[in-house]
Amino acid sequence: MSIKFIATSKLPTPWGVFAMHGFEDTETGKEHVALTFGDLKTDEPMLGRIHSECLTGDALFSLRCDCGFQLQTAMQNIAELGQGFILYLKQEGRGIGLLNKIRAYELQDQGANTVEANERLGFAADMRKYDMIEPMLAQIGVNKVKLMTNNPRKVQAMQAVGIEVTERVPLQVGKNRYNEAYLKTKSTELGHMMNEYHFVDDDK
Repeated sequence: MSIKFIATSKLPTPWGVFAMHGFEDTETGKEHVALTFGDLKTDEPMLGRIHSECLTGDALFSLRCDCGFQLQTAMQNIAELGQGFILYLKQEGRGIGLLNKIRAYELQDQGANTVEANERLGFAADMRKYDMIEPMLAQIGVNKVKLMTNNPRKVQAMQAVGIEVTERVPLQVGKNRYNEAYLKTKSTELGHMMNEYHFVDDDK
């Protein structure tokens, strides 16, 4: 396996002090992080999330997506519970990279939806891979998960590497007038499981 554990440090956050575990993919050079909170040494299912890097949403507060809202809510939920994890994976723009993501945004500004934009650039709608999660979870000692996600592909990815997903916990936050069409596309074309909350124009 090409995933190598590098080091662990403390990460103080507004929700408490997480542990940050760094990993390197020695084949691609990509760097991934696992955040953990509390004692994970238990046979009980662990609350967690797989989160792909989103510079625009996570760090620049973009309202075009729900990524930053989901990350912050996941961290808050874990801290309030007292234990859990987040796998933060370096695969920006559903795997197409930051600059191609900006190109896709340009096409979206011209009327394409998020899937159409990726495809016009020659990419699949979702290029992400999840083979790195098995060694990362093994390192932090997790094999049963209550997964915070709306994306069934993430549940399938965990099951494919032998991780038992005992529950899918919906993570529906961050709807606004800038990302409503994006959320609808994720539901109708990418199969994300969302209820009617995301499709009510209550803030326009």
